[in-house]
Amino acid sequence: MDRYSPMPDPINWSLALPYFATALAFGYLLGSIPFGLIITRLAGLGDIRKIGSGNIGSTNVLRTGNKGLAALTLTCDILKGTAAVLIGGLYGPDTAILAGLGAFLGHLFPIWLRFKGGKGVATFLGILLGLYWPMAMVFAAVWIGVAAVSRYSSAAGMTAAIVSPFGLWFFEQYQARELFFLLAILILWAHRENIARLLKGEESRIGHKSS
Repeated sequence: MDRYSPMPDPINWSLALPYFATALAFGYLLGSIPFGLIITRLAGLGDIRKIGSGNIGSTNVLRTGNKGLAALTLTCDILKGTAAVLIGGLYGPDTAILAGLGAFLGHLFPIWLRFKGGKGVATFLGILLGLYWPMAMVFAAVWIGVAAVSRYSSAAGMTAAIVSPFGLWFFEQYQARELFFLLAILILWAHRENIARLLKGEESRIGHKSS
């Protein structure tokens, strides 16, 4: 049985449920930390939600013109997903999955920002890195390839997210595949406005600096 294969059946729900609920809640709280907002405020750039797309992720931080802060935001958003999975995984494969799901939901719907968070691509990658790192490398390669050709961060993120569950199926990571099918759907939902702008030819390209 691989590291993140399903727990042996039958599950004793009376014993498992508190662990599952705690893993989901822990992941959510960790994922809900708005690093982009915190980092830009500490750097004296004000509220990142008032520039560019209004998003709290690294792509919008890059629109401030500060590549270092964007890289730091990206790293923190990735690592909170990875940390949730690794800590949740201390109690079993199912708690790792639930902690990862919680981290993703926390990033998209942070309670501290009235449930208006980021698009989730970096945290998606971080969860993937914690659950099955070879697929995280594939994700990164797909993102870089699409971004290099299109110059659209949103298109790169969505494409890499869609590829991920199919890649996990290829690698026989079936439980993780189910999680990432759900996360890919949520990624597309979070990018619904980007999709509309892409169709209209109005989406901002990578490196565009907000005025």
